[in-house]
Amino acid sequence: MILVFGKTGQVASALDQDPRTLCLGRNDADLTNPEDCAKIIQTTKPQAVINAAAYTAVDQAEDQPDLAMLINGTAPGVMAQICAGLDIPFIHLSTDYVFDGAGCTQFKPTDQPNPINTYGRTKLQGEQNVQAAGARYIILRTSWIFSAVGTNFVKTMLRLGASKKEVSVVADQIGGPTPAGTIGQACLGMIDRIESAGVYHFSGHPYVSWADFAKEVFRHANVDCHVLEIGSEQYPALVDRPKNARLDCGSLMQDFQITRPDWREFLPDIIWQIRNGALDG
Repeated sequence: MILVFGKTGQVASALDQDPRTLCLGRNDADLTNPEDCAKIIQTTKPQAVINAAAYTAVDQAEDQPDLAMLINGTAPGVMAQICAGLDIPFIHLSTDYVFDGAGCTQFKPTDQPNPINTYGRTKLQGEQNVQAAGARYIILRTSWIFSAVGTNFVKTMLRLGASKKEVSVVADQIGGPTPAGTIGQACLGMIDRIESAGVYHFSGHPYVSWADFAKEVFRHANVDCHVLEIGSEQYPALVDRPKNARLDCGSLMQDFQITRPDWREFLPDIIWQIRNGALDG
């Protein structure tokens, strides 16, 4: 049995469909109480642990830095320590937000992190705590996750496009949209092959701006809504986002033969699921 934290999130919701997993939500395992999460691991003694839970409200994290740090920074380290003691492989999901988003080249797993907001700093602390725990671990950084579950860009665009003739979308932030289900499959594909430790990147291709991603959403959804391309400085966000979310995924292919998904192939089905309430209405 593979124990998964974060049941209501996008990745864990996909993993919850697999018979090998036991997915725990906030009512089962609250990451604001890391010791309880550790006790669950100690009691169940699973084959492996995947931490897909996180505090992901980027703007809100500026007002709740301690809570974000507890969930994103402290809890993963406590989980990893228990896994180390039990010799259980541990996969921790992280994010491109650990980088500053400078330049236009792909960030390698070995590049120096430099987060530019509280969310990114808490996720980086979580990575560092996992690395210090001594477990057999994989830190998997990903970006721009979308699915039919929870809050994400595709669902937001469909909601806005249903009531507006024009939406303003940032055109100077570039990244790889990543279907949540492919992240779950990547995690499962690595479980039995974690022999030591490592940091890897996994994101969809091709790279695209948020504005061009929105255009593809509207095209596949047959929604008549114009996308007005704007700069990051024109978007009313409380904190900066990395402009460059390109992730070099070469080492994941080399070590695990896991290829990057073409997000365009998954988009039509996810749009259908959203519209038909196939997963969460």
